[in-house]
Amino acid sequence: MSNYKTVFFTLGILQIILGIFMLIPLIAQFIYYELDSSFLAASIITIIFGTLFFLSNIDHDKKLNLQQAFLLTALSWLSIAIFGSLPFIFSSVGFSFTNAFFESMSGITTTGSTIIPNLENMPKAILLWRAILQWLGGIGIIVMAITLMPIMNVGGMQLFKISNNDSSEKILPKSKEIALRLIYIYSGLTAMCALSYKILGMNIFDSLTHSMTTIATGGFSNYNESIGFFDNIYIEISAMIFIILGSLPFIAYIKFLSGDKKIFFSDIQIKTFIKIILISIIILSIYLIINNSAQMNYRSIFFNIISILTGTGYVNAQFDNWGGFPIILFLGLMFIGGCAGSTTCGIKIFRIQILYSFISNQLKKIIYPKGIFILKYDKNPVDNKFVASIISFIFMYLVIFFIITALLALTGLDFITSISGAATSISNVGPGLGSIIGPNGNFSLLPDISKWILTVGMILGRLELFAILVLFLPSFWRN
Repeated sequence: MSNYKTVFFTLGILQIILGIFMLIPLIAQFIYYELDSSFLAASIITIIFGTLFFLSNIDHDKKLNLQQAFLLTALSWLSIAIFGSLPFIFSSVGFSFTNAFFESMSGITTTGSTIIPNLENMPKAILLWRAILQWLGGIGIIVMAITLMPIMNVGGMQLFKISNNDSSEKILPKSKEIALRLIYIYSGLTAMCALSYKILGMNIFDSLTHSMTTIATGGFSNYNESIGFFDNIYIEISAMIFIILGSLPFIAYIKFLSGDKKIFFSDIQIKTFIKIILISIIILSIYLIINNSAQMNYRSIFFNIISILTGTGYVNAQFDNWGGFPIILFLGLMFIGGCAGSTTCGIKIFRIQILYSFISNQLKKIIYPKGIFILKYDKNPVDNKFVASIISFIFMYLVIFFIITALLALTGLDFITSISGAATSISNVGPGLGSIIGPNGNFSLLPDISKWILTVGMILGRLELFAILVLFLPSFWRN
């Protein structure tokens, strides 16, 4: 039981860091003459709680076993979402706890769904805090995916172990070194994105906030029309470039800086990711040319496919008016997501690749019963246990998607809102489809019970399903 001290010690550190970040919007309050006590009060409360956790568990043994790793992962995201909602609750805007928690969870999980109906009228500090939450969520999921998830063997993530000597008994010290490098790379990409936005026409505040939500592939914007508000093709091109950069495996950046200059051209996930983008663009373009030439706009096609596939959720067009097929295509892209070890969510490219190889091998065995076919990924053999974890993850992903859809329908939502709401929450995308939560809509009109269902979907999707579900199995906690 003593190892739980390590869990709460780490939670304390995370709360203190979150409380310090809450002081940053105070600068915006001073600059834009919006000063009130909301962020200061939220920061003090968060830091006090974090300090109590820190001091009361300071004698921890610095080790985490498998159970504690799962518990720390779940509690980290849940506690940050709870304390992250305090600035919304204390603000003069008048958020209910449900709305504040929804916005906070949407931010920290980089989902991008919002309950704010008129973003242009929001205080700058609130808009900045939403961006900060997504930025923190982005780096958090990268560090977790590369250091914790492989050790926890969640849904095939063990494929990305940073060392063959990883043990489920403790988190390797090497993870700290990797985490620091990731933070430097992530911060560098954010700075470059902000600079490009500023040069291309955004003001300083918009370039700062949008750069944070772009690299995090989160999609929170300061405007109801999202990136479409700027109506600037160069800003959209810059956004697409940095969204893609945020969607690549961050371990590839480390390998590149370590001397592997061909990694971005040789990585099997990256190559498939780019192929999916190009094929989707070609298919959608052909469809719109044949069926609806009035909606044919390569600028919108490129931008929205990249944004939806990566789970960013920025929009520059009402794509739900393009017809039935584009809606199905976008729903499919929501599920796929980007690369493992990036800021994106969804099923992930590598799982789709392994599932494709598995089905291909099964078909070969039917055609050639006496043949021997070894399943490989990136030229390395994959064992049956690993394949089983991939298939079970995808199966559970679809099951939970249908459960969330059914629950949303039970709350009175129409079919399109229910199915797209479920997809956007579990895939952490942001906008849904239909007149309520569509590309330029928001989630403010949904019943509170629907919002709570969606927040559950957000954290399940963000933490790869099993990292949460396993905590409810009594057998998991038995020694």
